[in-house]
Amino acid sequence: MPIKNAPFSHAEYDRRIGLTRAAMADAGIDVLFVTNPSNQYWLTGYDGWSFYTHQGVILSQEGEPFWWGRFMDANGARRTVWMENEDHILHYNDSMVQSEVSHPMEDLASRLRIMGHGNARIGVEMETYFYTAKAHAILAAGLPEAELIDASALVNWQRLIKSDEELGFMRRAARISELVIGRAMELIEPGMRKHDLVGELYRTSVQGEEDSWGDYPAIVPMLPSGEDASAPHLTWNGEALKAGEATFIEQSGCYRRYHAPLCRSVFLGKPPQHMVDASLALTEGLNAGIDVARAGNRACDIARALNAELLKVGIERPNRAGYAVGCSYPPDWGEHTVSIRDSDETVLEPGMTFHFMPGLWMEGWGMETTETILIRDEGPAETLCNVPRKLYVKD
Repeated sequence: MPIKNAPFSHAEYDRRIGLTRAAMADAGIDVLFVTNPSNQYWLTGYDGWSFYTHQGVILSQEGEPFWWGRFMDANGARRTVWMENEDHILHYNDSMVQSEVSHPMEDLASRLRIMGHGNARIGVEMETYFYTAKAHAILAAGLPEAELIDASALVNWQRLIKSDEELGFMRRAARISELVIGRAMELIEPGMRKHDLVGELYRTSVQGEEDSWGDYPAIVPMLPSGEDASAPHLTWNGEALKAGEATFIEQSGCYRRYHAPLCRSVFLGKPPQHMVDASLALTEGLNAGIDVARAGNRACDIARALNAELLKVGIERPNRAGYAVGCSYPPDWGEHTVSIRDSDETVLEPGMTFHFMPGLWMEGWGMETTETILIRDEGPAETLCNVPRKLYVKD
């Protein structure tokens, strides 16, 4: 694909590859094989629902990266990657897909040997959903003179500070998140079936607004109610919403693979006092955390500011309260680097973006109020979405 049609500028891709190569050099890695779809997209622009088969990006210390994958997905690479040289799109035979007699990693090992990397120090993403134990074993067997090095989050850490181009995409995603939460609060009422509500939210998220069309998010909407809301990762069913219960809506707008998660809770009827108190404390905790989320402070400072407010109403949270967020593919929109918890001393820098999400999952009930935040050059973090932080009530 001509670089003029790529999602980002040539300078932006040069920046990303430069950061990655510097990290490779620090780790003593000669060539990197990237399987995480988010990292593939970040480095090359490749964007297709093909991550259920073996595919990846090969990056050495010189030249443009190579995309490698299934034969039938090579045309998808030609349509989405920024590299214009046909020689940088590699594919294996379709007969290797889910075969019991051959494996795609045999092809990859052969190509790496032909490229001169047969005895290199090769970085692989061992802690990712898309690189299997069998793939690793076959790749190692095919490269007996090479050294395979765990580079699981090497690229992820280079994605931590967002460029202005990336922040432009995240702001579009944030606007979609606002539209979805607004639509949810407009429609939700006792008797409405959950799957009908989710259908409307999906339509809103994909329709987007003007030229900010909606991409598919990395996580489906979470929509538990009542006692189910005591669990964080339940989705929806065909049951009707009931009076006397709280429901939280956890979702994210997505624009060209970039996310800005936003969660809000609604109570149908008159909420009990303990939920009102918890919601007020949660809002104060979010406000306190956002205020200390400043360049030079640490990720743990955000968590500690939050927890101090929650303890005032007797709530202790054993869970982390957020994580770095940006571009992603299913099954997770987190970047798998920094966590907002009291043990993470990562120093905050301008351009970092986090989903600050201190969900409360209590015995018999739960609620979520969250924000996607941006660390600024000066002052407290910016919230990318503009939606009141409160427990919504529809009586």
